Amino acid sequence: MNQRIGYARVSTEDQHLHLQRDALQQAGCSLIYEEAASGKSTVRPELKQCRKALRSGDTLVVWRLDRLGRSLSDLVQIVADLERGGISFESLAEKIETGSAAGKLVFHVFAALAEFERNLIRERTRAGLAAARARGRRGGRKPKLGEAQVKEIRALLRDPEIQVADVARRYGVSRTTLYKHVGVVKPRHP
Repeated sequence: MNQRIGYARVSTEDQHLHLQRDALQQAGCSLIYEEAASGKSTVRPELKQCRKALRSGDTLVVWRLDRLGRSLSDLVQIVADLERGGISFESLAEKIETGSAAGKLVFHVFAALAEFERNLIRERTRAGLAAARARGRRGGRKPKLGEAQVKEIRALLRDPEIQVADVARRYGVSRTTLYKHVGVVKPRHP
């Protein structure tokens, strides 16, 4: 019996799979594999399990092309592997299915466009970050330790009886964070 098996992926734990899950269920998927993993990550255990579950005659269904491949070449490789196994591929948003020659052509065109779109987004993000830096703004996480805390820690670590691990615990940070912020590497006591 030929199955329609879905694969849904979000990039971060903050995002939700509801939209993808609903679309895949409406498309008749009897089984849906879901995971939260960056598209760039090579470690995607649910995708691996999904591919193991697929048999000749089955169809792998995704909500959008970029949910499956890390890059255009990765996407093309996955679809080629599926085709070698007699498995069709379908992307709902782009209305692509590789069960026909025309569908295969459309797949390759849309895969290239999806890669192009991701590259544009990446370029815009980099340009935006550069513009923000030029205006004196910094992105990223706030430092774990403030200037006053760094001064206190330096004073504490001057005492040979005080262990770095104890200071790290006291301030709720790792030893590595202390070394990074304070720049002190204290010799270990025997």
